Amino acid sequence: MSGNDTTSRSRRAFLKTSGALAVGAAVAPWASRMHVGGSGEIKVGLIGCGGRGTGAARNCVASSEGVRIVAMGDLFADRLASSKRNLSSLGEAFDVTPDREFVGFDAYEKVMATDVDVVILATPPGFRPLMVEAAVAHGKNVFMEKPVAVDPVGIRRVLAASEVAAKKGLAIVAGTQRRHELNYLEVMRRIHDGAIGEVVAGQCYWNQGFLWVHSRKPEYSDMEWQIRNWLYFTWASGDHICEQHIHNIDVMNWALGGPPVRAMGMGGRQVRTAPVCGHIFDHFAVEFEYPNGAIVQSMCRQIDGTKGRVGEHLVGTKGQANPGRWIKGAKDFRFRGKRRDPYVQEHADLIASIRSGNPLNEGRRVAESTLTAIMGRMSAYTGKEITWDFALNESKLDLSPSRHEFGPLPTPKVAMPGKTPLV
Repeated sequence: MSGNDTTSRSRRAFLKTSGALAVGAAVAPWASRMHVGGSGEIKVGLIGCGGRGTGAARNCVASSEGVRIVAMGDLFADRLASSKRNLSSLGEAFDVTPDREFVGFDAYEKVMATDVDVVILATPPGFRPLMVEAAVAHGKNVFMEKPVAVDPVGIRRVLAASEVAAKKGLAIVAGTQRRHELNYLEVMRRIHDGAIGEVVAGQCYWNQGFLWVHSRKPEYSDMEWQIRNWLYFTWASGDHICEQHIHNIDVMNWALGGPPVRAMGMGGRQVRTAPVCGHIFDHFAVEFEYPNGAIVQSMCRQIDGTKGRVGEHLVGTKGQANPGRWIKGAKDFRFRGKRRDPYVQEHADLIASIRSGNPLNEGRRVAESTLTAIMGRMSAYTGKEITWDFALNESKLDLSPSRHEFGPLPTPKVAMPGKTPLV
């Protein structure tokens, strides 16, 4: 199938799916409190109070004047309490009273039922489709961490919710912070202007050592342990090709103007095999083919004692580029400007877009990059070639637990290429 055919079918599927959500009012609820082009106060609710959520709340406050954290929600009371202690140093910008602290599987709904203007979604990625749908239904602007789903069914939900957000005039910004870094923006602008000609190949990497684990305690149910140890369960994290390597894959999609048409990958669980590491892989290598025929080699690994490498490289018909640093072509270029913390800048761009009345909506592009990573994982798990059309329009893969409640939840078997079925 050609790239144009794939794009056409993808759009048809997207438009069909988007009808599943009610559109609602075109004017966002924060509009009455905010002057276009002004600096009215923006109230923020934090959903997911782990390290990344707490950091995102700090970044949001640091990004712009007139931002306050006024509500918090998490599944676990200890995580919320820890985050609250951390954020209390923000002074007046942190104003969460006990009646705006929510714990449990429905905490996200309770945060969204308050008068917050923006919600930060920083729970494990498996919960993201459910929560972005709810945020849009409640008329809330969204900052959501990447990845935004762990399976094709979840991606369709995010795409549909993003379309409804656009119709409601709500902003959605994702935690793919390279899209907000001045160095990437400047180099990528030159690439798109033809500085290295047509991009025909690329490589991207996230190779590093072991990450954290959360050991099981006797009082934990299966569900509680898997959520606390969420990195190591595909239903919660998407595996590290999605949870972490998506940053580099997103840069490849950015450079090439959209997602690939197919993926062929391999990987395995060679070193990180202890039960505490769930059932995910510890390394992947994937070949992505893009509509113009460009081939991108993707590699990620989380194994101690190995050489680290994180970055991207592009090859064009007239030169080469490191999309965050330099260009070597007919006219060489190296970025030497000052850079603002991209984790702060992404929130600054979100807040500025809300206040300007021109809300950013990054929902589609981050969903596409997430699905690209999911394709790589699906191929590595099954040993099959995965096409974009199949992943977006045909795959029935839904990794969600049947119920969100504490109790039994067996650890899935480790995927075996050639034996694990393609769904």
